[in-house]
Amino acid sequence: MASRRAERPNILFILSDDQGAWALACGGNPEIRTPNLDRLAQNGIRFDNFFCTSPVCSPARASLLTGDIPSRHGVHDWIRVGSVGETRVDYLAGQTLVTDVLAANGYRCGLVGKWHLGASDVPRPNFVKWFAHQSGMGPYYGAPMIDHDRPITVDGYLSDALSDVARNFIRDEAKRDEPFWLSLCFTAPHYPWIDCHPKAFTDLYRDCAFRSCPDEPPHPWFTGGKPAIEKGHKERRESLVGYFAAVSAMDAAIGRVLGELDAQGLTESTLVVFMSDNGMNLGHHGIWGKGNGTRPQNMYDTSVKVPCIASQPQRIPAGRVSDTLVSGYDVFPTLLDYVGVTHAPARRKPGRSFKAVLEGVDAGVDAPIVVYDEYGPVRMVRTRDWKYVHRYPDGPHELFDLRADPGERANRIDDANASATVTSLRTKLEDWFGVYVDPLRDGVDKGVTGCGQLGLVARATPSQPMFADSHLVGADWDLWVATGNGKAP
Repeated sequence: MASRRAERPNILFILSDDQGAWALACGGNPEIRTPNLDRLAQNGIRFDNFFCTSPVCSPARASLLTGDIPSRHGVHDWIRVGSVGETRVDYLAGQTLVTDVLAANGYRCGLVGKWHLGASDVPRPNFVKWFAHQSGMGPYYGAPMIDHDRPITVDGYLSDALSDVARNFIRDEAKRDEPFWLSLCFTAPHYPWIDCHPKAFTDLYRDCAFRSCPDEPPHPWFTGGKPAIEKGHKERRESLVGYFAAVSAMDAAIGRVLGELDAQGLTESTLVVFMSDNGMNLGHHGIWGKGNGTRPQNMYDTSVKVPCIASQPQRIPAGRVSDTLVSGYDVFPTLLDYVGVTHAPARRKPGRSFKAVLEGVDAGVDAPIVVYDEYGPVRMVRTRDWKYVHRYPDGPHELFDLRADPGERANRIDDANASATVTSLRTKLEDWFGVYVDPLRDGVDKGVTGCGQLGLVARATPSQPMFADSHLVGADWDLWVATGNGKAP
């Protein structure tokens, strides 16, 4: 009946959408209400320094699945073209995913929710359950989904519907002998925000001061032009109510899924991992958005740092917080190591397993002290004390002293006293990316703008670029807010 063995557990991998590390009560935010995620953290481990590999959804998600950086797997921006129909593009075609390795080792894999890596309307190989969002973003009521290979429209609130499908999957898998992997990928708390979430959750925040979301003047590089983001910036309070409500409604939905594990007697034999794809700024640094909330793209911690919690009572000691620097590219080797699956990739991957940290035996372990990030022509190297951001070809570059300036306010790139630090970090960055980049998929010269990916990067030509240069005001994914479609009843 699914896995009952702690050493070969089922895996429930829960992913939120656009949730900054700051947007979690147990992460230190006294304003937001996340009781189920707080309880999950109390029963396991929470990471204070977990970083996405790219501060936008599709490349970050591709890295979680492949263990590679965007300049290796080739997904550099959010997928704008190729999700469904005759124009579908499988952006991960020919690549080995963590689910492929698990399936080859007896796991039954399911996806419930956001995919947003192309070809959403074709069930991925090795998945016995495929309930995917048709695009990756959109309305919370009347959401367009794919049930196996059949387009449907979801009745009711999407986070609740995803929870129901996930619970049914767990119930069905509990009758079988094989272990399961379930990707439960919410669209929450991605916009739309205003009037799009159940009243029971928006009412929680009617009197909230929202001190955790600074009301600052627009950043000099802030990009507008998208109705949803414009609404967020101009209608700040109602947008914040919606964002916080989306997080709390998702938390309640997660609680019901965790309750199903309990009801089926699977809690002790299931590894539960919760994280987000990328961070989010809701006024932080004067930005509404994530890495592509500015142009050129940014690498602020609010964009690249995400929540991460892991729990399995039989194996992960409870009530711990780790300050180890961990990246999304570490997830692939960690999960395989944790469940005892051996995998020899065809080439060297950048991640390392943090299984020892999960199990509380990390004393003396040579833990990573550096993480790397990229978004097209923008690359970052971060240590505990410093962050260096390099923008190809000509800058502007940034250097932040994170000990003295954790809010990343003072760019010290031109400080003569910090020149040795700049040189050292730049060398680290160039050497590291030199090892892991595929020249055909290198993002520094492909024209990545933050406005969406249009096709496989390896097929780009001067006359047919694979990245959009502007946002389409009035595109479907913006009209859900601009026209009021998909709002709460």
